[in-house]
Amino acid sequence: MSTEYAPRGFIGMLTPQANTAVEPESAILLPAGVGLLAGRLVSARPTIEERLVDYFDTLDASAAQFGSAPLGALGFACTGASYLAGRAREDEVFGRLSQRLGCTVTSSALAVVDALHALDARDIALVSPYSDSLTTQSVGYWESRGFAVRAVAKVAAAASSNAHPIYGLGSEAATQALAGLRGQGHDAVVLLGTGMPTLRAILATPQMNGAPVFSCTLALAWRCTRALEGADCSAASLLDWISGRGWKERLQARTAPARMESNRN
Repeated sequence: MSTEYAPRGFIGMLTPQANTAVEPESAILLPAGVGLLAGRLVSARPTIEERLVDYFDTLDASAAQFGSAPLGALGFACTGASYLAGRAREDEVFGRLSQRLGCTVTSSALAVVDALHALDARDIALVSPYSDSLTTQSVGYWESRGFAVRAVAKVAAAASSNAHPIYGLGSEAATQALAGLRGQGHDAVVLLGTGMPTLRAILATPQMNGAPVFSCTLALAWRCTRALEGADCSAASLLDWISGRGWKERLQARTAPARMESNRN
């Protein structure tokens, strides 16, 4: 199969059906020469929690969307599903899929775990756009992974009649929530929810009181790229991604037309 547009290899991303942030952010984050192939996680279940469970239960079928595409890594960009599946099942499912597909298959939650380990972070703060119930599930998940959640800054939910409230948020919501953590001491700050745009917030505040600030999507793109390249998950490489050095210009190029159009109206 042709790798003309991806001389360094392909990364696959599985994204919740109404998520509009993962593919654009991944395209901005991934380095030149790495190709992005996307698939959708689909569910007709009526509630958010039921859809999250469904996404996890149908992961094998979702991964099959890529057929024989030569993936170097595959990411499951739905952090909330991992909270409900739990640590043991998540480890089993992604270990089995990695073995079957012959490449690293990981989740946004596991990528955050790898990022926190790379940073030697234990005491963490979360920026959560979730409901109270899912935020509680999230805290339990991170604690099951050995981290101490010292603070949670809630993001004001956007009104939405049909979709997950996260999908109506902009990066300014993450920036505002981050401000509530100023003056507090943590080893790292994690922006939760792959449906919430975060890159401008990270670029504006790559550190909070000395603690690195990163999102689930950034962690997943970083982890998949390191797997594709056969490189270790070092703190230096992650901090370089967080700094925006490799993607700042792509973000500006991607978002500039929208700002110009807005200025004309």
